[in-house]
Amino acid sequence: MMQTALVIEDNENNMELITFILEAHGYQTLRAMTGGEGISMALSAAPDFVLLDIQLPDMDGAEALQAIRATELGRHMPIIAVTSYAMSGDKDRLLAAGCSGYIEKPIDPLLIINQVQGILEQCR
Repeated sequence: MMQTALVIEDNENNMELITFILEAHGYQTLRAMTGGEGISMALSAAPDFVLLDIQLPDMDGAEALQAIRATELGRHMPIIAVTSYAMSGDKDRLLAAGCSGYIEKPIDPLLIINQVQGILEQCR
C-alpha cells in the first residue's frame, strides 16, 4: 500500500525537491506552506508521516509539532524535523519536544530517502 507523506515547508525549492524525491520512491505527498495549514492537514488527512520544516512563516515548527502531538491522531504519527538549525542542542531539543527524527538542511537528495526510511523503521 502506498504511504502518504505530509511535507510542511515554506521554501518552494525545498518543497519541490523533497516531494520529487518522495514521489520518485513511491510515496504520495501532501503539501502545506505554513504551520497552521500543516496542522489542519495532518489532522484531517492523517498522513503516514510528516516532514516538518522548523522555520515557518506563521509559527515555529516546534509549535506545530506540539499542536499535532496534542491530539489523539497525532500522538503516534511519525514527525521528522527538517531544519538548517545545525546548532548544538537543537537536535536534542527537537527530539525531546516529540520529533521522531531529524534531517539537516541543505537536503542531500542522495541521502534523504534513506534518512526518512531509517527514521520510519525506528518508529515501527
